[in-house]
Amino acid sequence: MKTIFIPAKKISKIDKSRISAISKKLPKKIAIAYSIQYKDQAKEIKFLLSKSHKINSFTQVLGCSKPNFPKNTQSILLIGNGRFHAVSLALETKIPVYVLEDNQLTKISKKEIQPLEQKQKASYVKFLNADKVGILISTKPGQQNLQKALEFKKNLKNKKSYLFISNNINTSEFENFGLDSWVNTACPRMDMNSNLVINISNLLR
Repeated sequence: MKTIFIPAKKISKIDKSRISAISKKLPKKIAIAYSIQYKDQAKEIKFLLSKSHKINSFTQVLGCSKPNFPKNTQSILLIGNGRFHAVSLALETKIPVYVLEDNQLTKISKKEIQPLEQKQKASYVKFLNADKVGILISTKPGQQNLQKALEFKKNLKNKKSYLFISNNINTSEFENFGLDSWVNTACPRMDMNSNLVINISNLLR
């Protein structure tokens, strides 16, 4: 079956005077990220900010994406709504993240990031102390990392490990298997839902 993805666009006007005022609060070297609904607005904002700033990255963010940014990036400007993507970017990149929504600028605070940092530390300790480990594999396009999961299982020592492959992974079902820790090779945001889950990228550094 062929799948067609049709993005829904956010209809809103950019307040140029407001963007000019906001630009003064941003460092000179920035990356711009956007949700697909805001692509048109992001393009216009990029054009406006490029007059006074160096835009070293312009990229779309998805629920399960982990974009890379140049080392000289001083901050990330996320054009979208909500805090999910923004907090995730701040946690993963360690770069200051600003959110621009409806011409209003806010910054992700350390207080918003700390609970996720604590959860990651807890999941890492659980993995180190685990005797039995589940390795999560998704069949969804863009999330499928079967080969990486097999390689990880092959090299995992002193722990019993089991492969779990599924299209939809529900963390509430984990308690049915009696495992101590779960290594995630699928959506990198899954560790936000449970401190039993650790992303494989955090174990391969």
